Amino acid sequence: MRKPFLAANWKMNKTVKEGLEFLEAFLPAIKGIEGRDVVIAPPFTALHALSNALERESCSVALAAQNMHHEEKGAYTGEISPVMLNELGARWVILGHSERRHIFGEQDDVISKKVTSAIRHGIGPILCIGETLEQREAGNTFSVLRNQVDSGLADVSPDDIVKVVLAYEPVWAIGTGKTASPEQAQEAHAFVRGLLASKYGSAVAEQIRILYGGSVKPSNASELLAKPDVDGALVGGAALEPDSFAGIVTCQIA
Repeated sequence: MRKPFLAANWKMNKTVKEGLEFLEAFLPAIKGIEGRDVVIAPPFTALHALSNALERESCSVALAAQNMHHEEKGAYTGEISPVMLNELGARWVILGHSERRHIFGEQDDVISKKVTSAIRHGIGPILCIGETLEQREAGNTFSVLRNQVDSGLADVSPDDIVKVVLAYEPVWAIGTGKTASPEQAQEAHAFVRGLLASKYGSAVAEQIRILYGGSVKPSNASELLAKPDVDGALVGGAALEPDSFAGIVTCQIA
């Protein structure tokens, strides 16, 4: 039984003050919820303040960064290293998000280096994969997913793969209001789990959590997470309001 994983990706939203206000409303709303990993990925600027706030609350909610550089230090203006993230209390990091791939031009080989660097520094990678609308309509969904999984996990050993969380995010469903049907999500997730089984063995593949991301909200979370290979959600817009994200975190999972 894989532990459900519910993550909020705030993207370029919320000041430190707004992030702390979110926690004030959100934490009481999920009090008593057990058996689920809850993660919030604020902007870099808010990581330190939110880490301190969560520590004061003795709270099990974990923090994720939204990106990182694979090197520990160096002449990389504007970048954040895994060493810096460790100091700020980030236990997870989102890597290969479609906005990083398609807006900022991150390539598969760079994402692969980030995945292995995160593992090496004790930070759990949340590796995002997913096809564009054009790729889906051309019938290339599975080939895109295969390429992204193979490249992103190219240097991840069998011992380390269980530290990785994957997030299937069809690009055409991110922030558009369109959501992959539960059946479409299950089909993609089952395919990805099959790729993992081919690479690492079925027993290991059954341990790896695969999240769905793309216009997840309280009204559709239960139906999506009821699918056997959907192990949680990476939530964007619906995670910006505490009541909305709390509704997803506390949703009924069959």
